[in-house]
Amino acid sequence: MSDLKVGLAGLGTVGAAVIRMLERRAGDLAARTGRNLKVVAVAARDRTRDRGIDLSGMRWYEDPVALARDPDIDVFVELMGGADDPAKAAVLAALDLGRPVVTANKALLAKWGVMLAERAEATGAGLHFEAAVAGGIPIVKTLRESLAGNVVERVSGILNGTCNYILTRMADEKLAFDTCLAEAQRLGYAEADPTFDIDGFDTAHKLAILTSLAFGTRVDADAIYVEGIRQLTLEDIEAADDLGYKVKLLGVALRTETGIEQRVHPTMVPKHWPIAQVSGVTNAVALDADAVDLTLVGPGAGGDATASAVVGDLADVARGVKGFVFGLPVATLMKAERAPMQRHEGGYYIRLSVVNKPGTAATIARRMADEGISLESIVQRRPGGLQGEAPQGTARVILITYATTEEAVRRAIAAIEADGVVSSLPQVIRIEKD
Repeated sequence: MSDLKVGLAGLGTVGAAVIRMLERRAGDLAARTGRNLKVVAVAARDRTRDRGIDLSGMRWYEDPVALARDPDIDVFVELMGGADDPAKAAVLAALDLGRPVVTANKALLAKWGVMLAERAEATGAGLHFEAAVAGGIPIVKTLRESLAGNVVERVSGILNGTCNYILTRMADEKLAFDTCLAEAQRLGYAEADPTFDIDGFDTAHKLAILTSLAFGTRVDADAIYVEGIRQLTLEDIEAADDLGYKVKLLGVALRTETGIEQRVHPTMVPKHWPIAQVSGVTNAVALDADAVDLTLVGPGAGGDATASAVVGDLADVARGVKGFVFGLPVATLMKAERAPMQRHEGGYYIRLSVVNKPGTAATIARRMADEGISLESIVQRRPGGLQGEAPQGTARVILITYATTEEAVRRAIAAIEADGVVSSLPQVIRIEKD
């Protein structure tokens, strides 16, 4: 039985977990693939760090590009992260040699995916990235292979465990956003600088990859409308609960008459939807296709979950499985025509802090009517001492609209602000309904 000699760059939590998994499952992997999967060389910055794994029999490289070019490896695994060098240079070095690459790097793929796919096609190398999206959920293979006979109409999901953890704690324990973020940082779910997660960019990178796989488009993270969760308050979470919804940060891509609509933003989803039940750091992806509808749920991050996806890709390499990187030849991938967010249609939750004086409600209703917006409900909350309540002299007004357009909502809010009846920035959350 021959060996599949692995060169692995990046010995953080995931890299160490991959080595442990390959050792622990060595016999079963050999039986399944017909080859012995062995890490023979590694690259990392610190040789002295104790990672809880035995690296004594492996060649050590300071430079991951040199590792990628090592003539005595069969596959290069990139687990360093980052959209540019050294990850980009190392992956290109391996692909240029026709050497298969396994990566968990969503930022790299979101920025350079098309170029890397072109290089892989030119040299005949495989580029595998199951671990780049939704951790241990096999969503890449599902879209690229299992649903090849389907026409996918919509992909949506919870793609960031940090945000889902924060929103879950806010809803379940009635805690403020800042409190939940601090706890997420303490537990290691959020970075010291959480911007990439809580402002929606991590979700956008993953959605860009899923959009390419689902709709045959070129990966383009810049075509995605992005909002994060930083502006959400406990009042919004409690209002959603009263109305029968959960608030989730969703990444959504769907076909429309004007193009592929791609968006990342907080969303109110009905409590009975499967995706509303997904809590903590768990991820979920819902696929709506012409033949089947699927919801896949599982751990979206963490050493073992991500290592599971990496090892699955290595097993494919060992078996000789190779296909087009994004499911189709790069030359046939379409430009991701961005459907204007202003044309998005759906229900809206609008929270206004308004001046508590006669005529305010009539002004709001008139401006909504001017834009053809029908209101399902209007709730006014009196000022008081509760967290998130309006200060004295103002009141909270919560509007729930029937289906309307983003453009109409934005115009109505701008008019209400111009009328001088609001005392702070309005809150708008989109609603997904049955």
